Amino acid sequence: MVDGPVAFVLGGGGVLGAVEVGMLRALFRAGFRPDMVVGTSIGAVNGALVAADPAEHVTERLVRLWTSPEAAAVYGDSLGRQMRRFAARTHLHSPRPLRRLLESELGENATFADLKVPFHCCAASIERAAEHWFDSGPLVDAVVASSAVPGLLPPMEIDGEHYVDGGIVNSIPIGEAVRLGAKLIFVLQVGRVERQLSVPRRPWEVAQVAFEIARRHRFARELASLPDDVRVHVLPSGGGENRDDSPWAYRDMAAVGRRISRAYTASRRYLTANVNPLPGPGR
Repeated sequence: MVDGPVAFVLGGGGVLGAVEVGMLRALFRAGFRPDMVVGTSIGAVNGALVAADPAEHVTERLVRLWTSPEAAAVYGDSLGRQMRRFAARTHLHSPRPLRRLLESELGENATFADLKVPFHCCAASIERAAEHWFDSGPLVDAVVASSAVPGLLPPMEIDGEHYVDGGIVNSIPIGEAVRLGAKLIFVLQVGRVERQLSVPRRPWEVAQVAFEIARRHRFARELASLPDDVRVHVLPSGGGENRDDSPWAYRDMAAVGRRISRAYTASRRYLTANVNPLPGPGR
């Protein structure tokens, strides 16, 4: 039995966020439905769709989205176009493809109030150098802000303040779910916390390793400080691929299907072994 609100917490991780679709499918098939959804970055994209339609069939919609030309177009600019944009601005890609995708899926004028379950997404405020949580107002603007990876997409301006990717300040936001009163939390993470870090050997690995240390430190700290009445299950990704750490992995959509399938299989096994299944289609 579930003795309190259930939260789905969806972490950041760019293209690796496809694994969250497999995890969602495993959760819904085991009978779990969220009472709230919390997301950061790509987890905000996936999470907004789940909050809009918190049932198993949303995973079919997510599969279609992840394998669509529209998803590939988010980071689909040619190298030449990227370099020309970066030379004149601070980012490689236009935010328009992501906005069009979200407006198509959620509605151009969608608000948080339109969602079927409460949804909170995290972004980083530039002016305040602080974590910011969106839970009301225009939905697409908030998700774009949460997903604005520095250097790849421009900051999102909302009410005179500029926001970038929430993963900078809170990549796997279990603390927000606890604050909102969740008692059973399922963490949908992209697999990075499962892998052993190693000393960087290439220039681009320095920033990757530094960011991972910061990301994992906060996650471990929040796990260690959980209240006694809160249960957390960190779902497994099913393993990654060697190219996941490449500097160009963020635009590699070729492995989406494999990631979804592996995460579903691993998460279904985990839930069967570690969490009591719920009777019927829901709690």
